[in-house]
Amino acid sequence: MCGITGYIGNESCSTIVAQCLKNLEYRGYDSAGIALLDDSLEVNKRSGEIDNLTVPSTSNATCGIGHTRWSTHGAPTERNAHPHTDCTERIAVVHNGIIDNYEEFKADLLDEHQFTSETDTEVIAHLIEEALNEDGVDLREAVERVVSKLSGSFAIAVTAVGYDGIVAARQDSPLVIGHDDDATFLGSDVTAFVEHTRTVTFLEDGDIARLTEEGVTIVNDGEVVEREPQTVEWDADAAEKGGYEHYMRKEIHEQPRAVRQALSGRIDELAGTVDLDLSLSEEYCRSLDEIQIVACGTSYYAGLYAAGLLEEYADVRVSVHIASEYEFKGNRDPWRTLVVAVTQSGETADTLRALRKAAGAGARTLAVTNTVGSTVTREVDDTVYIRAGPEIGVAASKTFVSQVATLTLVTVYLGQQRDALSSNERASILEELSAVPSSIQQVLDAEPTVQREAKAFADSDSFFFIGRRLGHPVALEGALKLKEISYEHAEGFAGGELKHGPLALVTDETPVIAVLTDETNASETLHNVKEVESRGAPVIGVTSDDEPNAVFDTTFDVPSIGLMEPVVANVYLQLFAYHVAKEKGRDIDKPRNLAKSVTVE
Repeated sequence: MCGITGYIGNESCSTIVAQCLKNLEYRGYDSAGIALLDDSLEVNKRSGEIDNLTVPSTSNATCGIGHTRWSTHGAPTERNAHPHTDCTERIAVVHNGIIDNYEEFKADLLDEHQFTSETDTEVIAHLIEEALNEDGVDLREAVERVVSKLSGSFAIAVTAVGYDGIVAARQDSPLVIGHDDDATFLGSDVTAFVEHTRTVTFLEDGDIARLTEEGVTIVNDGEVVEREPQTVEWDADAAEKGGYEHYMRKEIHEQPRAVRQALSGRIDELAGTVDLDLSLSEEYCRSLDEIQIVACGTSYYAGLYAAGLLEEYADVRVSVHIASEYEFKGNRDPWRTLVVAVTQSGETADTLRALRKAAGAGARTLAVTNTVGSTVTREVDDTVYIRAGPEIGVAASKTFVSQVATLTLVTVYLGQQRDALSSNERASILEELSAVPSSIQQVLDAEPTVQREAKAFADSDSFFFIGRRLGHPVALEGALKLKEISYEHAEGFAGGELKHGPLALVTDETPVIAVLTDETNASETLHNVKEVESRGAPVIGVTSDDEPNAVFDTTFDVPSIGLMEPVVANVYLQLFAYHVAKEKGRDIDKPRNLAKSVTVE
């Protein structure tokens, strides 16, 4: 959840490290700090956002590490902020993750070491201090000895007086090295340093890297290993706001391009075929009894949407699991079960844990992710990238629609392999999918209408979102977006569930946003609309019905494109959430208590 960064090169680096840290602020913004290494170690840290941090402009240090925090152990205070140091204040450590066994180490160290924070991370600094006191041990060896004792998830960066450079280690938390001609960068994500270099090396679990002015050496299990550098396809401009007030609004408006990228080079509309470069043989696809989708949050709702498509068009049973609750049941045949992990970052801890359970049971695995080189891509049998480009706003937007588009391609591919769809049926689905970008643009063009309604309803007591079939996951996602960034109570329901309890909460101060498009049982949802309307609730209809309906107080018109209408309707819900939050003055890109990449369980 936290963001770490580092730099070593031939320039004074205080402002470089601070800017890299600012690029990672979406990963956490409870506190921030940097440590600069020259002849001595200079540590600066503050509670709150990175803008609160004092960056020494006169430092000559050409080596530094930094951290932006999402709190797990200890309150978001200055003393709990990273970097953490040892007793001599000659060693500085930044850490992303959780150390499960830190309390037992802390108990052993308390007699001879003074702790100044409540964090699990500070233990690492004191353990390295002890290791360096042993004869002939350098910083890399000390880090190697310490991490071998730790259990949990971690990406750490360490620098120390008397030792040139940075030592970094990774276990179940992301860490990437950036290579420039005159410098080496370190980050939890490529976005930390993408304006400096797009040539990167993704560290793997167990890797310990030493970064010096001479270059990078990576060791795993005591042996030097080579990790092939990769080139990131997007550039720094893609990670900038581009004139928008917030990343989230920029990313909402990038959705037409994101979907085009997801589809590019993968479909032949006329032939009704999909090419995803998967190793799933026709024999294997035909043998499938079940697909299990594991995911969290927005990705989970994308999985629910995909489940409806897969069962109908690929003729296979599908179950969707919240990753933190997943267990691979013993009565299933692993060979006949495909487990699909949906994760934007490719580093989501709960999803990775679920995936490992499935793989351990012998199931074949497939990742649907946005991030090249992420952990999930190295652990699965196959990967399909959603190609959405960088998403900085904490609340997912363009990645949801890209996940749905990509999972629709997987549906057609499996329908093709399993002979569950005719070529005409496949061509029809792909034609509707290809219409999504232009349809989303029509919704974006209607943003002033959404903004007006958001302003009118911003002070409501609560918000209900309802939909059926493919409209149900869209309703859930719409409610999640509003909760995340406006801090207002919002709930999503299957339309028929309203009368089984939630209707008791409906008043004239409870707007109901209803998704009534193709593939959502719109006529039945309309009955639920009438139920809430009779209780005085104002209703916003998100509909592709050309006929005006007097039941709705407001209508958001969705282009008529058939199967993919609900995911287009979702863009209205994103815009509505955004403008409600803006009307209430919320910090939209950095909602309280949340971070972009959930790398702790």
